[in-house]
Amino acid sequence: MSKCIITINRMFGSGGRIIGKALAEELGFKFYDKELIEMASKEKNIPFDEFARVDEKKASQWLYPVDYELQMNPEYHFVPMNDVLYDLQKKSILEAADKENCVIVGRCGNYILKDYKDKHISLFIYAPFEERVKTVMARTGREEKSVRKMVKRTDKDRRAYYEYFTDTNWLDMLQYDLCINSSTVSKEQIIQMVKKLL
Repeated sequence: MSKCIITINRMFGSGGRIIGKALAEELGFKFYDKELIEMASKEKNIPFDEFARVDEKKASQWLYPVDYELQMNPEYHFVPMNDVLYDLQKKSILEAADKENCVIVGRCGNYILKDYKDKHISLFIYAPFEERVKTVMARTGREEKSVRKMVKRTDKDRRAYYEYFTDTNWLDMLQYDLCINSSTVSKEQIIQMVKKLL
């Protein structure tokens, strides 16, 4: 198989990360999700928690979510950590795309690699809201009311983040090669579909 990058955008609770991890294991590809935060943290010597707090979130127009000590660093003065993290993750995604087969979850990967059409497949994993609520409840053990808020908030954050950095519609299916309803297709079936596409 020639070199390939698979990017996955996903609705919260649709299993996109689990599917991505399984795909990477099946294909022998490198897997990138929160690993991109760790790489950014090490590169700039900024605490992982600072980046994790703003990961896949658009910066607030009223408050930069940066600790006082980091604000004192002239390199980041008046720059939201969201923007710093996005730039670092973009750099890591482009470097990974140039050197290895990999699966990248979220972080605007499909948009960042839009010029890599000859070796890039983009997926969008979705599922109905009620199905995603059940999935997250089973995974976290949290009560339904809390999970409903979490699913709505996380989707809202991911959409705002994506649209802020790409100036495109997160739910525009025309920008993805394959859109899959994970509530009607099993993880194993999705893996086989992607392997055939490859």
